[in-house]
Amino acid sequence: MRAGVWIGAALLACAAFPAAAQPVEVAGLGQPARILVDQWGVPHIYAASQDDAFFVQGFNAARDRLFQIDLWRRRGLGELASVFGPSYLEQDRAARLFLYRGGMEPEWAAYGKDAQRTSTRFVAGINAYIDLIARKPELLPFEFRQLGYTPAKWRPEDVVRIRSHGLTRNLTQEFARSRVVCRAGLAADAVRAQLSPAWTTRVPEGLDPCLPDNALEVFHLATENVRFERGALQASRVLPNEETLEGSNNWVVAPSRTATGRPILANDPHRAYGAPSLRYIVHLSAPGLDVIGAGEPALPGVSIGHNGKVAFGLTILSIDQEDLYVYETNPANPQQYRYKGGWEDFRVLREKVDVRGRPSATAEMRFTRHGPVIYQDAGKRLALAVRTAWNAPGMAPYFGSIDYMKAQDFPQFRRAMERWGAPTENQVYADTAGNIGWVAGGLAPVRPNWDGLMPVPGDGRYEWKGFLDGAKLPYVLNPKKGWYASANEMNLPPGFPYKEHKLGFEWPDNARARRIAEVLSRTPKASMEDMQRLQNDVVSLNARRLVAVLKPLSSPDRKTQAALRMLAAWDGKESASSAAAALYEVWWSRHLGTAFKVAVLSPDAAIAMDAPHASVLLESLEQPAKRFGADAIRRRNEVLTSSLAAAWAEMERLQGPNPKRWQWGKLHFSYFVHPMAPILDNAGRAQVNVGPLPRGGGAYTVNVSSYHADSFWQAHGPSFRMVLDVGNWDNSRAINTPGQSGDPASPHYRDLATSWAEGKYFPLLYSREAVEKAAKQVIELRPHR
Repeated sequence: MRAGVWIGAALLACAAFPAAAQPVEVAGLGQPARILVDQWGVPHIYAASQDDAFFVQGFNAARDRLFQIDLWRRRGLGELASVFGPSYLEQDRAARLFLYRGGMEPEWAAYGKDAQRTSTRFVAGINAYIDLIARKPELLPFEFRQLGYTPAKWRPEDVVRIRSHGLTRNLTQEFARSRVVCRAGLAADAVRAQLSPAWTTRVPEGLDPCLPDNALEVFHLATENVRFERGALQASRVLPNEETLEGSNNWVVAPSRTATGRPILANDPHRAYGAPSLRYIVHLSAPGLDVIGAGEPALPGVSIGHNGKVAFGLTILSIDQEDLYVYETNPANPQQYRYKGGWEDFRVLREKVDVRGRPSATAEMRFTRHGPVIYQDAGKRLALAVRTAWNAPGMAPYFGSIDYMKAQDFPQFRRAMERWGAPTENQVYADTAGNIGWVAGGLAPVRPNWDGLMPVPGDGRYEWKGFLDGAKLPYVLNPKKGWYASANEMNLPPGFPYKEHKLGFEWPDNARARRIAEVLSRTPKASMEDMQRLQNDVVSLNARRLVAVLKPLSSPDRKTQAALRMLAAWDGKESASSAAAALYEVWWSRHLGTAFKVAVLSPDAAIAMDAPHASVLLESLEQPAKRFGADAIRRRNEVLTSSLAAAWAEMERLQGPNPKRWQWGKLHFSYFVHPMAPILDNAGRAQVNVGPLPRGGGAYTVNVSSYHADSFWQAHGPSFRMVLDVGNWDNSRAINTPGQSGDPASPHYRDLATSWAEGKYFPLLYSREAVEKAAKQVIELRPHR
C-alpha cells in the first residue's frame, strides 16, 4: 500500500464538516436541531424532542467517530471478513459465538422504558450521516478510502446484541488458576492471586485441571480489538497478558467537607489506550433531558456525567459473571457431550459469512446448554464452553445508562441500578440537594454449590440457580465520614453476606483506594483543585511499603548500597523526572517478582504463573516467615538485594552509569496508536498516532499508568477525567485524550493530549449561555423535505 501519499490526500479531502454556512438537510430529523462544538471539541446538541436528541447524537457520533464505530459494529457482529478478507474469518466466528441470541422483547424491556425507541433513533442518526456521505463523498473518512470499503448501515438491535466489547470477568482467572493447580497444586496459586474476603477454595469434584494451553484462544479472539499487520490486511493473533488490566477511581464528597459548600464528584475510568479515545464527551439537551458527560461513541446516552440535578460516575466492581465448563464428549459420537448420566447433542448453528474477494464462507458454531463451545478435541474427548451472564437480557455493556442518566433523586437512581447488567459497577452519586451515595450494580449469577474460582465439569453437577436480586446489592446514602470512594478494591461492607452470595473473590490491589482515602481523610474542605490534583496523584503506597522494608538493609556491594540509599531517600512519588521511580519500576516489573517466585515456589509453580499478586508479594516481604521458611529473614533479604542489584545494573544499561541523569519519564511513555497505523508508512503513522509523551505514575498510583514491562509503553489508564461541582455545573472540569475527534485532520484529534499529560482540564460547560460563548463550530440541521 502506498500509504504515505495516500493518507495525506485523504485527510485533506475530509478535513472539515460544513459549519454555520448552509443548514444541512437530514432525512429522519423531526424538527430543526443544532450542534454547538466548543473550543475543546465537545458537541452540545440542542433538539426539540428527545427523539431528535438521540437522532442527532447518532449523527454526530458518525460525524466525529465514524470509522471507530463502524469497526466496533463489524468486530462485534462478526462482519470483518466482508471488508478485510479471509484472514478475519476466525475472528468473525469467535465474535458470533458471543452475540446475544435471545428474544428482543425481554432484551429491550430490561433497560427500562423507551430503550428500543432510543436505540432506533440513535442508529437512524448514524445512518443519516452515512446517507449524507453518499451525497457528499468528500466527507468519507480517510480510513474507508485507504481500505477500499464504505460504512455499513446500522439496525437498532446491533447496539445491544454485541456483548463482547465489555469488560470480562473472571474466565481468564479461572484458567490461570487451573494452570497453576495442574502443575503445582492449589496452595501455590495463593501467590498468584489473593482471595478477598478471606476464602479457601477447592478443586471442583470431577475436574481435571490440566487444560490445553490454547483453550482460551477463541475467547481472546472474540474479545480483542481489530488489529492490522504491515503489508497486508491480516488479523494479529497477539493475545493479551494473563493479568487483567483494569481499574478506575471515583469518589464523592459531601457539602460539609468541600470548600464550595456543594458536593464534588470525581471519576476517572481506566481502559486501554488508543487513538481515538474509547470515550467521547457529549451534551444532549431537549425537553425533559439535559445530560452531559462521557459515554462510548457507539452507544446512545451518557454513562458518566450529570443531568443538571443528579451526578454519577463509575468504577468496576468485581462480580464474577463467567464460568468455564469442561465436558466429556461421546467416543462414539463427538457431536455429543455428557450431561446427567446421558449424552446430549451440541446445538449447531451455521451462518453465512461474506468474505471480501472470495465466495462467502460458512461459520459453524457449537453450543452446549451452558453456552458457546470455545475448544474441542475429539481425540481427547474434551470440550470447553463458556457460561456467561452476557447471554441474559439486559447485558449490553453500558447501554443501561440510558435509564439511570435520567434519575432525579437517589431512590430513582438506585432503582435503575437494580436493573443494571454490565459491566458490574460501583456508581457514586451526588445531587443538588446535597446528598451523596454509592450503589453497587451488576447481574450476579447464583452458584449454590461452588465459588466460581475454577472451571467446573459440565455434566450437570454445577448449575446456576438464576441471578441475585439487584435490590440485595449494597448501597450507601450520606455516609457519616462525609465522603465515599472506590478504586476497584474489595469494598463489600462487613455485613454483606458474601459467603452466601459469593459475588466474587478476586480484586485488584487496594493501594489506590488506600491513597485516595488517605488524602480525602486529611482534607477537611476539599476544593475542585484538590480533587484534580488527587486524580493526577503519583504517590505509590506500595513503593513506600517496599522502601520501609529496605531501610534496615545494607550491602557490601557498592552499587547495591547506592541503590538502597537512593530508595531510602525517596518519598514514593513516581514523577516523570524521578530517578528513584525509574529504578523502583524497573526493579518491580522486571526483577523483584521473578526473584520472589523462585525463592518461595517450586520451579513448576514459578513457571506456571505470571507476576505474583502485589499484595501477596508485599505482605510476604514484610512478614517473611509466612512464605520464606527456615532462615526467612536472610532469604528475604537476599531476594531484595540481589534483585535490586540486577535492577541497578539494568538502569545503567538503559540510561547510563550516572544515576543523576536517570528519569522515569525517559523510560515510561504514553503513545496513542490508531488501529491502522501498522499498515501505514512512517509519514502516515505520524499523522494518525499521538505521542510519545513522557509519563509518571505506575500500576498502583491513583493516576494509574500500567505498562508493558518489555517496553514501558503505557497500555492502560485514565483517558477521560471528570470533576463535577454539583449545582454550579459550569465550574465543572473534564479532559479526554488524545482529543474528542476520530478524524486525524480535525483540530480536535490530538489537541487535548498535552493538557492531559500535564494534568490539566477544561471547563465542562453546561449552561446555554456559557456554551454559546465557547462555541467554535455551529452545525445547523434541518429536516429533509
